[in-house]
Amino acid sequence: MNMTKKIPAKPLARSKKQRKPKIIEHPLSSETEFTSRETGWLNFNRRVLFEAEDSRTPLLERLKFLGICNSNLDEFFMKRVGGLKRQVAYGISPKSSDGKTPMQQLVEIRKNVLQMTQAQAECFSKTLKPSLKEKNIFLVKWADLNGKEKEQAQKYYLKNVFPVLTPLSVDPGHPFPFISNLSISLGVTLKAPNSDEKMFARVKVPQVLASWVRINTDVPNEYKFISLVNLIQENLGDLFPSMQVLEVMPFRLTRNADMTRDEEDAEDLLEMIEEELRLRRFAEVVRIEHGPNPDPWMLKFLMEELELTDDDVYELSSELDFTGLGVIADLPLPQLKYEAWSPVVPTAFLDEDPTQIFNAIRHSDHLLHHPYESFSATVEKFIRASAEDPKVLAIKMTLYRTGDNSPFIKSLIRAAEMGKQVVCLVELKARFDEERNIYWAQALENAGVHVVYGIVGLKTHAKTALVVRQETEGLRCYAHIGTGNYNVMTSRFYTDMGLLTAREEITNELVEFFHYLTGRSLKNNYKYLMVAPVNMFSQFRAMIDREIEHVRQGRPGMIIAKMNNMEENDISMALYNASQQGVQIDLIVRGFCCLRPGVKGLSERIRVMSIIGRFLEHSRIFYFRNGAVDPVDGEFYIGSADWMYRNLHARVECVVPVLDRSLREKLWELLQGYIKDQRMSWDMNSDGSYQQRKGSDKGAELGIQQVLMNLAKQKSVIMEESSESAPDSTGEKL
Repeated sequence: MNMTKKIPAKPLARSKKQRKPKIIEHPLSSETEFTSRETGWLNFNRRVLFEAEDSRTPLLERLKFLGICNSNLDEFFMKRVGGLKRQVAYGISPKSSDGKTPMQQLVEIRKNVLQMTQAQAECFSKTLKPSLKEKNIFLVKWADLNGKEKEQAQKYYLKNVFPVLTPLSVDPGHPFPFISNLSISLGVTLKAPNSDEKMFARVKVPQVLASWVRINTDVPNEYKFISLVNLIQENLGDLFPSMQVLEVMPFRLTRNADMTRDEEDAEDLLEMIEEELRLRRFAEVVRIEHGPNPDPWMLKFLMEELELTDDDVYELSSELDFTGLGVIADLPLPQLKYEAWSPVVPTAFLDEDPTQIFNAIRHSDHLLHHPYESFSATVEKFIRASAEDPKVLAIKMTLYRTGDNSPFIKSLIRAAEMGKQVVCLVELKARFDEERNIYWAQALENAGVHVVYGIVGLKTHAKTALVVRQETEGLRCYAHIGTGNYNVMTSRFYTDMGLLTAREEITNELVEFFHYLTGRSLKNNYKYLMVAPVNMFSQFRAMIDREIEHVRQGRPGMIIAKMNNMEENDISMALYNASQQGVQIDLIVRGFCCLRPGVKGLSERIRVMSIIGRFLEHSRIFYFRNGAVDPVDGEFYIGSADWMYRNLHARVECVVPVLDRSLREKLWELLQGYIKDQRMSWDMNSDGSYQQRKGSDKGAELGIQQVLMNLAKQKSVIMEESSESAPDSTGEKL
């Protein structure tokens, strides 16, 4: 093998000069005051894994959670680990919030990941497989099949798998092959007859085929599956006739997706993103996973070719990729799944006349809570009706992640074809959705929609829509401001909120907000909206300080904030000060939280909890009591931003106040339901660890999400088409 011709493992990534990563180090970095973001995220993913381990979760749903945990970890390596490795490669050592260098963080990450992958393997092998077996679902190896079953499996292999396979050998005439991100390969050590020289070949496991192959049996209601990897492994002789197969090792690569871009020097943002996508395919490898008992010679060969160190190698004792278990989770066995949920249609949106939606919004504000209330029959209907209504003159929207076959895209195109003024901001930089968004941007432009890509250097993450309609008394604006994406699919398994309103004080400022996005407006005196990076950070800081002043004056002071993640150190320091001055603070943070709660003398009045369950908690809600005797008279806000540095300083975000008292009552009851939950809640300790609540109250076994589903069903008997086939998720594009 010393004569093997080698090529660089990442040729294209090096063909263009790479910029140093742009690093922001906060001056308040401190291990005593903040926890590790990376460890916090891994702790979140461990809570996701617990859903797979928890016997209270329906069996097939546990397989989904195991796959979600796997997918989340893949993305973590692609983004976070990849970014840290780039910092180390450039010799940059900025401190994290808890005062650690990139190298120290990588060491801590590896320690945690090794524990997590072992827990994943044990969950699958020792818990889920035996539980599936009890339900007549067998996940077997080739050796477990009888003669008849092996014959059936081999016929399937020869007809459906063998023609798709492409073995790639490495020798002086065949350079080391390109290996795509997250694909599973079989590394094969070969030896030719009459030769002692070892040779390497790689066989890619086709991603176009199901990861598990069903074996038909004579037993009624029995399901038996063999993994595609194992099936190929046991039939490798057909790929290498007359050669001796010495060793076979399944392995899987993860490539860096943390690319540095310079938008200010780019002449065409769309072209720059397209180039970045091409480079990402060939980005450096940040992790290799392999099966147990690897061939030392083969592993060393791969590490040399891919330029990896021992710290990049992870040996897994079970499957390399649990996301392929979806074919098992989708079996038609409803008794082993969550009860199918169909969102209810709010009464105000039942009228079949699409124009009546404007009457409903003009009459009163509507606060929507998805997936308990239908997204399709409210938000999607609002945009569709706007596109078709001849009285509508203009539609403006922001799109971040809109999904495939988006009805919103169709409505905007329809509106443009009807001669309406249509403006759409498409965020090309939405991580892992860039290619899809480029496609939609070009489709919209071809239809005559005015497409803009936002403000240079900032991602536009706001979830906003504005409709301008000609009415008898003149022009009237209607608006939707939400916490989640305009994505019909994710609306069925992400919990999000949205406000539909025609209030002039809100819509007038939203008009200005779109001028900021599409033109060069420098408006900074928003009275109602909080807009990042314009006034949102300063407004949140001011409202925290206001709660302190209320307490000093003997009035009630309270802060409740619900979000996905929390990392903004200045906000954390302000909350520490508020806690020390007597303000009660409850933070409902699904993912990681870098603030330390319950530290004596620092944060004794701060509680942090996380909700993990069937639906991904995605809504952002902010409450400030503002001295009110009745808590409902406090201030409530919803919007797109977390209390993260990136959200408050490096993205365009929009947060809106909820002014209608009946809607504030709804939000207060919702927040109290989250805080009191005893089924899905985890309390954060001051050291950054989490402890699951063990409720004994009557009804505690339901959990807040089931309670909200029950309440929604009680309020309406009008149901959408069943969402049984929609996927569940506790994973999100970070």
